[in-house]
Amino acid sequence: MSIQVQALTKVYGEQKAVDGISFTAGPGVLGFLGPNGAGKSTTMKILTCFIPQTAGIASVCGFDVISQALEVRRHIGYLPESNPLYLDMYVKESLAFIAGIHKIHEPASRITNVIEQTGLGPEQHKKIGQLSKGYRQRVGLAQAIIHNPDVLILDEPTSGLDPNQLIGIRQLITELGQTKTIILSTHIMQEVEAVCNKVIIINKGKIVADDTLPGLLNKNGNHTLEQIFITLTGN
Repeated sequence: MSIQVQALTKVYGEQKAVDGISFTAGPGVLGFLGPNGAGKSTTMKILTCFIPQTAGIASVCGFDVISQALEVRRHIGYLPESNPLYLDMYVKESLAFIAGIHKIHEPASRITNVIEQTGLGPEQHKKIGQLSKGYRQRVGLAQAIIHNPDVLILDEPTSGLDPNQLIGIRQLITELGQTKTIILSTHIMQEVEAVCNKVIIINKGKIVADDTLPGLLNKNGNHTLEQIFITLTGN
C-alpha cells in the first residue's frame, strides 16, 4: 500500500484533533470526508510532513513521515486548501521554479506536458495574480504533479471552479488515479461519487466509515452518500 497509517493521533493542548486512526490507501482515488474540524486537514498535514503526529505511525511509499521526511516529500504531491502561490510569478515561471526544486530532468518538456494536462495553456503567459480562482487552483494542481509523484494529496482541489472546469479537473484526477494513490478531501458529495473508488469518513478525530464506495452504499441501504454522511457525522 502506498499509504499506511496506524493508531495515528494528534493532540493540541487538551483537544484530540486525530484520535488513533488507522487506514491504508493504494492506487486509486480515496475520498477523505468529514465535517469541518473532524481531523481531515490535520491528517493530511501529517502525511505530507508539515506537522508531526503526537503518537502512532504513518508512512508513504514505505518511508516514515518522521524519520524519512525528505523521501516522503519526493514521492508526494500536495495541494493544500489554502493553495499558497507566488502571485507575482508568471505561470510558466512558477512551474519552472518548482521543477528546479525537484531537480527534474528536462524540465521544459515536463512543464509543457503538465500545462496541457491541467488546461493552463491559455493562461500560461499570465501572472498568477491575474488569474481567476479556478485557474489558480489549476496552477496549484500543476505544481503538485510536476515531479510525477506516486501519491497525491488534494485538499478541496475543485474549490472555485466553474462547471466546465470542474469536468476537466475531475477527468484529470480520474486519469491520475489509474496509476497513482490519491487522497481527495472535499465537501462535494457528487465529486466523490464521480471520481472515488474508496471512501473514508472521519468525525471528531475518529474514522466512522472505511469502505469502497459501492460497499458503503450497499451497507447503508443504498442511501445517497450525502444521507450516509449526515447519519454518521450528525451527532
